[in-house]
Amino acid sequence: MAEETGGAGALPFVDEHVVEVEVGGEELWGRVVGGLERSLSGEGGARYARLVRAEPREAGGPRPLAEGSAYPGFRVVRAVRGRELALAGAHRFSTYSLVFRIEDLEDGRARLRAETRAAFPGMAGRIYRLLVIGSGGHAIGMRRMLAGYRKG
Repeated sequence: MAEETGGAGALPFVDEHVVEVEVGGEELWGRVVGGLERSLSGEGGARYARLVRAEPREAGGPRPLAEGSAYPGFRVVRAVRGRELALAGAHRFSTYSLVFRIEDLEDGRARLRAETRAAFPGMAGRIYRLLVIGSGGHAIGMRRMLAGYRKG
């Protein structure tokens, strides 16, 4: 999955969402890592991963979070504490990456960018893209996720 890490041109760009928070990069990193652990390790995510035949299908790998850590549907392919967290995965409708980038700002604040890239091969992939991306569901979920990191 080396090409799925969100590097320039690796997968087609889907979208990017940005939020500024009132904490520095180190604290924001903890919020992102903890939030992902809670939201992606649940039974609902595991059921969905099995349904769409996602890889990986189960949580595993090193903890605290590091390269090789896994959640249902996502594997950590790069983890630079306080700076960048790149997740990648695939299932029968898509190959995708989600990259979180943290930038320290002035006054102890930080900016969090979440970039999604994905390929949706074949007719089934195009239909899935329409349902998930075209419906606005992905954008709503990403905005909700980032808003949660604002609050801690």
